[in-house]
Amino acid sequence: MDIPRVTLNTGAQMPQFGLGTWKLTGEDCVRAVPVALEMGYDHIDTADVYGNHREIAPALRDVDRDSIWITSKVNRGSLRYDDVLATCEKNLGELEVDYLDLYLIHWPDPEAPMEETFRALARLVDEGMTRNIGVSNFMVEHLTEALAVAEAPIVNNQIKFNPAHQPWDVVELCREHDIAVTAYSPLMHGDAPENATLQAIAEEMGRTPAQVALRWLLQQDMIVIPKATSEEHLRENMDIFDWELTPQLDQRIRALA
Repeated sequence: MDIPRVTLNTGAQMPQFGLGTWKLTGEDCVRAVPVALEMGYDHIDTADVYGNHREIAPALRDVDRDSIWITSKVNRGSLRYDDVLATCEKNLGELEVDYLDLYLIHWPDPEAPMEETFRALARLVDEGMTRNIGVSNFMVEHLTEALAVAEAPIVNNQIKFNPAHQPWDVVELCREHDIAVTAYSPLMHGDAPENATLQAIAEEMGRTPAQVALRWLLQQDMIVIPKATSEEHLRENMDIFDWELTPQLDQRIRALA
């Protein structure tokens, strides 16, 4: 199955669907990542603070590096110039790869001058350590400041976005500046299957509530990165590309906010 791509403002083609790995650690991570890659996942989302780079690395040894999109993040507290460079170098070593496809500021940090952080990120791009840069958890005020100081294009903002949490003001600002949006916690921290509206729509569509939530986000032109550990849930989450929600169903989900 060919996963759709989102064209970033650098021209890079980012898979619109990937495996989120927050809280995916230990043996669960070691087992899940290669199963996902074999299943056709080609986008892995991780972060320095997740502490799972070394557990992801073995699965990457067996695939063509250029066929897999890897996103990682530098954590708040490591956003000074030298810390950004050192953290990225450490992350590459842990993952056993030569470059990242996307490196994000995980959280804004008022203690670190944003200009300094973006100067470091631009150097990472210049040196080929990452091919693209972006941000995560940047609300309107953070993103506005970032756009004023960034020396390399901001291609992506990864934010919490799901049927129960819909910060459209951030999405609209991203769209104004051709910044792709990645929705994390797309399954509402595991609550999607219990949501009555999603359950009703799922029954109408012959799908699961989780699939409805993920499909809805795809139709908002967002990138989605659900976490899963079992083969069953990995397959379920991926089965969202050959059907659509109607405009009426879209409005019902928007009303959940």
